Amino acid sequence: MLVVTTPTGQIGRQVVDRVLGTEEPVRVIVRDPGRLAPDVRERVEVVQGSHRDRDVVMKAFTGADAVFWLVPPDPRAESVEDHVLDPTRSACEAIGSHGVQRVVAVSTMGTGIERNAGHLSAARAGEELLAGTGVKFRALRPPGFMENLLWQLDTIRNQGAFFWPHPADHTFALVATRDIAAKAAALLLDDSWTGQGAVPVVSPDSLSPAGVARIVSEVLERPVRFQQVPVEAYRATMLEHGASEAWAQGLADMAVAQNNGAYDEEHRTTSPGPTGFRQWCEEVLRPAFLA
Repeated sequence: MLVVTTPTGQIGRQVVDRVLGTEEPVRVIVRDPGRLAPDVRERVEVVQGSHRDRDVVMKAFTGADAVFWLVPPDPRAESVEDHVLDPTRSACEAIGSHGVQRVVAVSTMGTGIERNAGHLSAARAGEELLAGTGVKFRALRPPGFMENLLWQLDTIRNQGAFFWPHPADHTFALVATRDIAAKAAALLLDDSWTGQGAVPVVSPDSLSPAGVARIVSEVLERPVRFQQVPVEAYRATMLEHGASEAWAQGLADMAVAQNNGAYDEEHRTTSPGPTGFRQWCEEVLRPAFLA
């Protein structure tokens, strides 16, 4: 039995799609089963509820051989660390209670992020909790998601620009969520691996935000510029959009860590995934922009 959390999220949904159709039965934790695609809902076992509910997690992990664990974002969370660690503690308890054999979790790329790096620090702390159970474990470590650019589609349309809190000329590691999902699904379906380890997942690109703007302009066939936003202004924008003080500060601290090179070492040394940024723009960004 494979258990997949966040089956309606951008990564979890793709993990489910990849493991369905194999010989392994699939169980999902989902708050609203109606958000599952009809063909998926017919082929999975559903445990309705939140991964933040200990009883739901305990029920879902019963009889599980392997688990895909991901804590989805909640911009209204009053503590970034508690948001990640509270449900992960329940997962750790369930892993031990039910003898789960293998766990694949989404953590984060980065060095020197154990403290004061906002969301990066919280993700790494969650990774450490899961490793502490002694289960066979792989922590997927992605950098920034290409899909985050989709949040700025209206800005790209209306202003011909996108805004990040990063220097225009600083190389910034990215990855397509499809590559994270593909790696997760492959690990879930492979029962031959043992031990514990980290698996960085990154695109084959080495792009700065200015380079991202150039490719976006070429693919969309219109000028699109990049503009750096000061970190404090970025934090203020998150607050204006309804984020809690803790969440906005966590994003700001994460941006500072990224600007200080948190991704650089693993970006240089990691074997890249298959999806380049131009390909992603052609297959994902452009259709969304034209929709």
